[in-house]
Amino acid sequence: MSKPACPMCEMADVLEHPEKWECVTCGHEWPRAAATEAAPAARIVKDAHGNVLADGDCVILIKDLKLGGSQVLKGGSKSKPIRLEDDDHEISCKVDGIAVGLKACFVKKA
Repeated sequence: MSKPACPMCEMADVLEHPEKWECVTCGHEWPRAAATEAAPAARIVKDAHGNVLADGDCVILIKDLKLGGSQVLKGGSKSKPIRLEDDDHEISCKVDGIAVGLKACFVKKA
């Protein structure tokens, strides 16, 4: 059986005790039965204002974002329908004809 990730900090450094799991990183403890019964929760992505985002939503940039070099996406630019990802950049979309990955903290729901 593989060790579960910590439900508090999501780190994989976990100690195995007879009746519980203990996170080495944050010290959180939880019962072993809860770890085996718990189903993976669906990831909830929220925009900068706390609105829940879903696949197919359109978003608006809340600030200018540099892409590299001299290319900039202007704040207020609206995206095409988004797709949520399980990466560091939660949103995959097109803004001004450019395919980009965005963090949810830089957008608001349109």
